[in-house]
Amino acid sequence: MVTIKDVARRAGVAPSTVSYVLSGSRKISGSTRTAVQEAIAELGYHPRASARTLRSSRSNVIALAVPRVPGDYRAVDGRFAIDISDAARSHGYDLLILTEQDGVGALRRAARSGLADAAVLMAVEEADPRIDAARELAFPTALLGHGDADAALPWVDLDWEAAAALAVRETVAAGHRRIAFLASAEHEIEARRGYALRGLDGARRAARETGAELRIQPSAGDPAGLARRLRAVLDARPAPTALVVQHLTYLPHLLDTVSAAGLRVPQDLAVVLVGSLPDDLGGRALPRIELPVAEMSAAVASLAVEAAEAPGNAGAGGTNPGGESTGGGASGRAGTGGTGPGGGDAAGEGAVRDAAAPGPADGTGAGTAGPARPGPAVPHRLIAPRMASGEIVAPPGGPA
Repeated sequence: MVTIKDVARRAGVAPSTVSYVLSGSRKISGSTRTAVQEAIAELGYHPRASARTLRSSRSNVIALAVPRVPGDYRAVDGRFAIDISDAARSHGYDLLILTEQDGVGALRRAARSGLADAAVLMAVEEADPRIDAARELAFPTALLGHGDADAALPWVDLDWEAAAALAVRETVAAGHRRIAFLASAEHEIEARRGYALRGLDGARRAARETGAELRIQPSAGDPAGLARRLRAVLDARPAPTALVVQHLTYLPHLLDTVSAAGLRVPQDLAVVLVGSLPDDLGGRALPRIELPVAEMSAAVASLAVEAAEAPGNAGAGGTNPGGESTGGGASGRAGTGGTGPGGGDAAGEGAVRDAAAPGPADGTGAGTAGPARPGPAVPHRLIAPRMASGEIVAPPGGPA
C-alpha cells in the first residue's frame, strides 16, 4: 500500500508538506503543490477517509483529461491545454493534465484522492466510459465536445455538423460541383469521436441539399497513409475541383501531396479547411472555418468551476441519492444527437461516394433543439461556425 511517506519521497518533500497539501491547512507554493499532486497521481495514493475529512479547503485544481498516444503530437491538444490553463487561472485554479489513453483510471484517481475539484474531458466519444465514471463518482465534470450519453453533464462544442455543411455549401456557391471531403482520421471515426461523426453528417447533408457530387475519404493517422488516400482521391476521374479538409493534423504534408500531383492551390484545386487553429500560419492563406479555441476554453473552464463550486459538488453531472441527475445554469441550444459514420449514396440529386462505411445517410439537421427535460437545466453550448477571410476560387473554366 502506498503511504504518505512514499508520496513525500517521490515529490522530494517532507511528509508534513504532503499532509498540508491534502488538508489545505497551510499555504504551499504552486510548484511544491504541483510536485505533490503529480506524485500522488503517479503512485495512485488515496488518503484515508479520516484524513480527507480534515481538509479545510479545495485543491483549486481542475483535471484536464486528454487521451494521448505517446509520441503522437497534436497541435490542437496543446493549444487547448494552454488556453484552458489560462482560463482556469483567471478563476484561481491550476490545471492537472491526465493523458492516460483509457482515461477512466486516471479520472478515478483524481476524484478519489482529492487531487482535483473538477474535470474537463477532451476528445469526447459518443459512448464515452469516462462520462459514466464521472457520474458514478459524482465528480464535477464539464466536456469539451459532446457525445450521446452526456445530457446530464455541461458541455461546450463547435457545431461540427454545421461547420462541415457550411464549408461544402460555400464551396458549391463558388461554382464547384465535384468536391472531395477529407474527413477525420479513420481511427477517430471508429472511436466515434463526436467531431468526426458530426463532420461526416454535415458534409453529407450539404451534398444532398446542393446536389453536389461529394466523395468522402476518411484520413489516416500518419503522413504516408494520408498521402496514399489523398492521391487516390485526386486521381479519380472525373477529378474533384475542390477539397474540403477536416483532418488538419498533417496539413503541410497534404499540401505537399497536392503539389506533387501537379496541382496548384487554388488555381487547379480549391482547398477549404474546417476547424483550423486561429494562429496556424500554414492555413492562413486558405479559406477556412477556424476552431474558436479561446472561446471554447473559457466556456468549458467556467463550466468546470461552476460545477466544482456548486453546493455539495454535485451540480454538474453528479447524481443525488435518488439517482436524479443534477445541474445548474441556463441551458443553451441543445446539440444534435451523434449519428454513426454510415454513408453511401444519399437521397436527392447529389451523389455521395463515401469510403467511411456503407449504409443509409442520416438527414438530421444541426443544432436542433430536443424536447424539454424536467428538472434543473444543464448548460449546453453549441458554437455556430463562421467562415474566416479567404475567397474560395472558382474552378478552372467555370462551374464544374
